[in-house]
Amino acid sequence: MQLPRNAVRNLALKTQRSIELFERAQSVFPGGVTRSTIELDPHPIFVSYGQGAYVTDIDGHRMLDLNNNFTTLIHGHAFPPITEAVADLLRVGSCFANPMTHEIDLAELLIDRIPAVEHLRFVVSGTEAVMFAIKAARAATGRVAIARVEGAYHGAYDWAEAGQSASQTTPRGAYLGTPESVLDDVVVIQFNNVQNLEQQVSKHSERLAAILIDPMPSRAGLIPPTPEFMKAVNAVGKRYGIVIIADEVLNLRQGHAGASARYGLEPDLVTMGKIIGGGFPVGAIGGRMEIMSVFGKTGGKPVVPQGGTFSANPVSMLAGRLAMEALNEDTFEHLERLGNFVREGLSSRIAHHGADMCVTGAASLFRIHARASEPSSFRESLPTSAGENALKMLSRHFLSNGILMPCGAAASISTPMTEEDMSNIISVFDDFLVNFKTHAGEAA
Repeated sequence: MQLPRNAVRNLALKTQRSIELFERAQSVFPGGVTRSTIELDPHPIFVSYGQGAYVTDIDGHRMLDLNNNFTTLIHGHAFPPITEAVADLLRVGSCFANPMTHEIDLAELLIDRIPAVEHLRFVVSGTEAVMFAIKAARAATGRVAIARVEGAYHGAYDWAEAGQSASQTTPRGAYLGTPESVLDDVVVIQFNNVQNLEQQVSKHSERLAAILIDPMPSRAGLIPPTPEFMKAVNAVGKRYGIVIIADEVLNLRQGHAGASARYGLEPDLVTMGKIIGGGFPVGAIGGRMEIMSVFGKTGGKPVVPQGGTFSANPVSMLAGRLAMEALNEDTFEHLERLGNFVREGLSSRIAHHGADMCVTGAASLFRIHARASEPSSFRESLPTSAGENALKMLSRHFLSNGILMPCGAAASISTPMTEEDMSNIISVFDDFLVNFKTHAGEAA
């Protein structure tokens, strides 16, 4: 099934300068982009600037942004308190080998807000945060292997990547050439499957340093955890002395105290990123003091050396503090209301049209699936080839109506968005379902 030919042609004509820039980019970048996550359908949309909930592309088209740099920009684009403060900071310097007060300010805020965090360290990305959390767990336990949820995304560290793809019995590497020794030290568990969790952890308990878990894995379907599964994770971690690492790089945005507090997970370590940098590169590892002590350097070499030229740089620290301060209880209630409104509205349109689609998500996140019932596992969340085509059509339809919807239909809401924006999303989706049924009938 394809979009009507004239719709594709009109879409291409609207992005002529993006096409030209993509052709230029292909001469300097492998594949023409610098991140594999950039969408090519058939080329990237080059952005000129962003303001609030909207971006304007290089061809002058203004669009509601449901990507927000992969959920990072919870306050949207060019948030005035941050842009003004960073502009002032840049006049005195952007980074130093010495610490500044900004890193203490942000650390105190996060420790005060997130129950599991007593001490923390800043890095530059979520990948780094997960990597050092795994290293800390290994150092604290004297074990090597990790357990992780099938299909979940945890960045680009080899041991965190293994298991991102579906596999019946053994983990797979995320790239060709992943060492077998890496795969040997990764145990894959199934999300919300208590029996599988207990069996796998029990079988490998003597060598497991950590259970790495995102409380609501986005790439694995944005499926909510069951209370029973969260309790089981807590229990097996305590029973076998395994460090529980909550990867909240993405899902910290689910509430004032984060996703673990929302769902009853009791982690020993928490990894953070995205929203805590206010739109600048950032990552953090936080958790129980005795585990975090492996990074300490009091009277000798740390057990786990951790440095970084741009770790805790003042720009990210200042921007992050201002972003997090603006995320008070009222702001989170606003995001929750908008999230509920759009999820319920999309679901009502699906029911009205009898479409084989469904919606998952929570708080300021939602995801549209090309299947009739909500998936309960990563494997169920994987779309069929027909489903992939339907989601691609959906993304194109949103784009042609001034909304940037990621191709996987995993969207995030920002604080400057309004109920009117949510109504527009629902209306455009309703129009898609009408056209989808029409063209499906024509194809039949």
